[in-house]
Amino acid sequence: MSAESETPIKVAASDLPLQGAQRRSLLAAAGATLAGSALHELLWPDAAHAQTQQQPRRGGTFVYTNTYPNNRMGDARNGKHPYYLLDINTRSAYNGLGYVNANMEVEPELATSWEPDADLKVWEIALREGVKFHNGRDMTADDVVASFLFHQQKTSFAKQIVKIEKTGQYKVRMHLDRPNSEFPYILGEYQLMVMPAEPLETIGLAGIGTGPFKIVELDPKRRLIMERHADYWRKGLPYLDRLEVVSSPGRMEGALNGFRANLFDAVLGVDPGLLPDLERIPGTRVDFSDAGDQALMILPKYEGSPFNDKRIRQALALAIDREKVMRIVYGAQTGWIGNDSHLTPANVASFLPRPGKRDVAKAKKLLAEAGYPNGITLPTFYFTASWPEIPRVFQVVAQTVKDAGITMPIEQRPGDGYRDWRVEDAAKTRKHKFAYGPSGVRNPGVSLYRMRPDNNESGYWSGPACDRYQALYNQAIGERDPAKRNALYKQMQEILFDDVPAIHPVGRKNMLIHKPHLRGLKNHSQFWSIRFDEVWKA
Repeated sequence: MSAESETPIKVAASDLPLQGAQRRSLLAAAGATLAGSALHELLWPDAAHAQTQQQPRRGGTFVYTNTYPNNRMGDARNGKHPYYLLDINTRSAYNGLGYVNANMEVEPELATSWEPDADLKVWEIALREGVKFHNGRDMTADDVVASFLFHQQKTSFAKQIVKIEKTGQYKVRMHLDRPNSEFPYILGEYQLMVMPAEPLETIGLAGIGTGPFKIVELDPKRRLIMERHADYWRKGLPYLDRLEVVSSPGRMEGALNGFRANLFDAVLGVDPGLLPDLERIPGTRVDFSDAGDQALMILPKYEGSPFNDKRIRQALALAIDREKVMRIVYGAQTGWIGNDSHLTPANVASFLPRPGKRDVAKAKKLLAEAGYPNGITLPTFYFTASWPEIPRVFQVVAQTVKDAGITMPIEQRPGDGYRDWRVEDAAKTRKHKFAYGPSGVRNPGVSLYRMRPDNNESGYWSGPACDRYQALYNQAIGERDPAKRNALYKQMQEILFDDVPAIHPVGRKNMLIHKPHLRGLKNHSQFWSIRFDEVWKA
């Protein structure tokens, strides 16, 4: 019997057919205490029993489309590189040293272990032996060193690595610029993939990785075709022979039409407002993640900006009817209320719900104290539809703050070049737009570091509260004990509640839909971390 036929199928909530609001309510209620096959058996005991008897099957082609934009998509020259791949899910073709699983826990991938020194600044990393690249060559420490020399120069996540050295054929040592108790999460970042050793100018351009599928054809910004890597290190995987990815940013209707016409087996990044319509597509399965991206409102604090006044920041945060945004745009199944930090409910041990309720009277009082007794007109707030529901989010936000006398003009901008446009020349002047920025799910250390004073997402925050925040971060990231570290993280969030350097009104749960014959496809709060190794067709 082959290895893959011995692997039992795992039935998840994504295998549940949608059959009306009553069943959705039961699913939501039961989901807090039941998961996977137990929940399936509660609702469909006969079907659950039958499906658990099935074994994964080898073969077939899986075609999916994603609707989220990758603004770094490359062209024919560099489109196979993990930095510029059409699809952000780089683990289709590549692997990292670590992997962040659906529980937001980091686990070894191409590494087998990592161990820090007493100061949490030097990390000894053991590598997995017997891993082969798509070209048949063995992966060794030379490839890891070459890959991270590239990453050091090209992405902010790796800039904390000041030195990387080979200490054996399958061992490397990484030196950091400061202690980092959560450094293994960095090794799981989607850009930090391991590539065959090459000069910095050419590394990664051939599209050769160690992942479950190898790239065979690329139509830049349109379609990516991959085939099974027979020597994949996860023995017996992948099940599929072929994986095709179609890019559909901003084309939700086309993606769903393709799904209805059976052109696509799955759609990633579905508009949550379409959930009622999906019930009418026969055989549709829907899968929600625990959390996902959230809508970050960046509050600029350069000279002359109204957001230099803490009272105006506080008034805006109090005036937003977050529950109304949730109710209109998301609902309990597809969204969650932000706490004005980059943390999400997926960060179970660290996330601290924002205290109190919306308070229009207090918002008005703060505005009056700031010199605006008759209300205030804010600068235009800009956004781009990186997710299809984003325009609705800020339409509701702008409507609700009127109750407190706040006028917030809003304007949608095209996605191409949006970030560079809104930031302007911030590196020199720190002048930037009052604007939206998508905020993805990360580990607490990375997430809370994004509110540092030199980062645009904090609006270049400064002052005594910022200093206390940064001091707590430095203490937390050097703390080995997770419980003590999380206590410090909660103190940091309390500072954000009061000083409001930025606002996160709501977040989305990633939603994907797929056909009923598709098995093993599991959603993830980090949509870029969805794995396709275990997907198979019944």
